[in-house]
Amino acid sequence: MKNRYKKITMADVSKLAGVTKTTVSRYFNGGYVKNETREKIKKIIEEYNYEPNIFARLKAKQTYTIGVISPSLRSFISGIFLTGVEKTLRENNYIPIIMNTNHNTELEIQYIEKLIRLKVDGIILSATEITEEHKNIIKNINIPIVFFGQEVENAISIANNDYNAGKEVGEYIGYKNHKNVGIISVSEKDYAIGVVRKNGILDGLKKYNNIQNIYIEESDFSMEKSEIAIIKLLKNDIDAVICSTDRQAFAVYKVLESRNIKIGEEISVVAFGNYDVSEILQPKLSSVEFNIQDAGIYAANAIIKLINKEKVQNIFHTDYNFIKRESIK
Repeated sequence: MKNRYKKITMADVSKLAGVTKTTVSRYFNGGYVKNETREKIKKIIEEYNYEPNIFARLKAKQTYTIGVISPSLRSFISGIFLTGVEKTLRENNYIPIIMNTNHNTELEIQYIEKLIRLKVDGIILSATEITEEHKNIIKNINIPIVFFGQEVENAISIANNDYNAGKEVGEYIGYKNHKNVGIISVSEKDYAIGVVRKNGILDGLKKYNNIQNIYIEESDFSMEKSEIAIIKLLKNDIDAVICSTDRQAFAVYKVLESRNIKIGEEISVVAFGNYDVSEILQPKLSSVEFNIQDAGIYAANAIIKLINKEKVQNIFHTDYNFIKRESIK
């Protein structure tokens, strides 16, 4: 019985397949190999779980590596997105190089430059915000790049349908006869959430004349800052809170429960994200779910198409579903 985990080299693969090392190299780098030979090589690499040396592949015209830059590896949304990306790249024989920036835009630029030096075939970037440096890179970069989470001019972008989702939430809060609404938003540097989603919420609320006051507090994605935001909002006589993310809503739950304010009876709470834990909160949190895994799959397929010089639509919006639960009175 052969040892599936025995470490073998490219020379071993060529010997076992009865072909030259050059043929094996062509196989991994997308060159022409006869179907019969290709099947032999494929069978051997699967049998021995062989992976080519990444640094050897850097010498080739195509490395079959894709740089994936994420603002967070702790985020529920990022995890779902990366799952879709990784699975699709793997199925197409690409290796993802995943880098975490912790929402540091300067680090995003540094990582893009490092990935270019590593000769990746393309980059998928989940950008915290789009700066002038990002725009300059788009103009000068000589490899394909796909953006997720933000709509970027003159670039391939995959974004949530933030405006329409926000508008639907705003309309529903108005429809449910709320009068004084608090919004926990984020910095406008995060254009998708801090501007587009917020504008959708505001336009939805404007549809109903019963809305008397709208109060907005800026936070980030942390529990700590969100707790400060809801404490400030509670100085007003609010009867609903719209949070930019479920994580912000968790902070709202914590503060409201500490003050014995009944969620879904005295104050409604709604958010965006629909994390797994949101359904087990009491009361269950009403939230908008974006189809993030499909976005990851689309991003991976888009970068592969761009590498192969195929056309890709400039902007792709993910679908969403507003899940109404007991947290809205």
